[in-house]
Amino acid sequence: MVLVVVFGAALLVAVLLSGLAARTVLSTSFLFLVGGALVSDGFLGLIHITPDSEIVSVTADLALFAVLFTDGMHVSLPKLRANWKNPARALGLGMPLAFVFMALVTHYLVGLDWTTSFLVGAVLAPTDPVFASAIVGRKEVPAKLRQLLNVESGINDGLALPVVLMLIAAAGPTADSAEASGSTIAVELLLGLVFGVVLPLMVNGLVRFRLLGAEPKLQPLLPLATGIILYATCHLTHANPYLAAFSAGAVLAHVSPEAKTSFEPLGEALAELAKFAALLVFGALLTPQLFGDLSFGGYAAVVLAIALIRPASLLISLLGTSVISRKEKLVAAWFGPKGFASVVYGLLVLQSGIPQAEEAFTLIAVCIAFSIIAHSSTDVPIARAFDVDDLVGIPDKDQPATTDTEEGRLDQRA
Repeated sequence: MVLVVVFGAALLVAVLLSGLAARTVLSTSFLFLVGGALVSDGFLGLIHITPDSEIVSVTADLALFAVLFTDGMHVSLPKLRANWKNPARALGLGMPLAFVFMALVTHYLVGLDWTTSFLVGAVLAPTDPVFASAIVGRKEVPAKLRQLLNVESGINDGLALPVVLMLIAAAGPTADSAEASGSTIAVELLLGLVFGVVLPLMVNGLVRFRLLGAEPKLQPLLPLATGIILYATCHLTHANPYLAAFSAGAVLAHVSPEAKTSFEPLGEALAELAKFAALLVFGALLTPQLFGDLSFGGYAAVVLAIALIRPASLLISLLGTSVISRKEKLVAAWFGPKGFASVVYGLLVLQSGIPQAEEAFTLIAVCIAFSIIAHSSTDVPIARAFDVDDLVGIPDKDQPATTDTEEGRLDQRA
């Protein structure tokens, strides 16, 4: 119950400071991360959470699923078909480059064996646009840039998972007696994709029956029910829930735009809640001892992962493209934050029992923490480069609030 009180207090503070945070480098994500660290055993000792606590894996898993489900709803399939080349380059070339470069840095600077080094590279390869919300969430930012970041982050989680599982199996004796085979992983990914496509189509078909249909005030709950059933089904069948979440969100938005419109406010709020809860719990793991356990070479690897490996990998993958501008390429290269997918996969590594699991998790956790701080505190300043002025939708005190009618006229002019 102490954790619930702490979460409520952190949520209240975050809401009260959200207007300020949206206009400055202050980040609500950073507030929850620091809040979790302060109340943990490393400082005040109000809550006692360890990496093997069930609440850690559950909150990270739920947050990643919720974020991917809502991200999928932002993907326009017609636009994606017309502009698939840049996301394909980022996934087909940029992600493997980041994976290999991170493995090399981990092996030579941290001293982990080759298999574990490649495992760290696979865990840190996925990106998460949640911590760049001022970029991916604003219509003023060019659509191709937002689409590149959203599609890349939505798909790379599912692409990294089979590699992570196979490398865990190859790294040595694991805590589980049954090792994941390549065929098993492929089946799980395929099931996730099938469930993510079929379930929204079935729900949409049910809604179109003459005697069925949602009352307007209950319409937002229809996608929510779909997401809950999908999440449970994936875990019961061992299907990949992350690929299922992203594909379900995209399919639902495509076949039922009205469902997307009605669910969007609720979905965004639920995703934010799940994200904040996961950040608070993850922050509780960031004790002084964890940071003290990482070597100087480890910190050098973290800096290189954020400042060089991701930017260089994506820029190389986008060489020769003229569809997006140089400024947009640089922004996309910088915003490769390590998020909930890396948290979930890092916990899989720690709980696997492989020989160098603790050393790998320490590097992964510190890299995620530094990435969250760096990227969530720079999205607002960089968003202003795209003339994003109204970052929170709260008018200045000396300006009158815009009415709905006025907003409609402004949209028509635009």
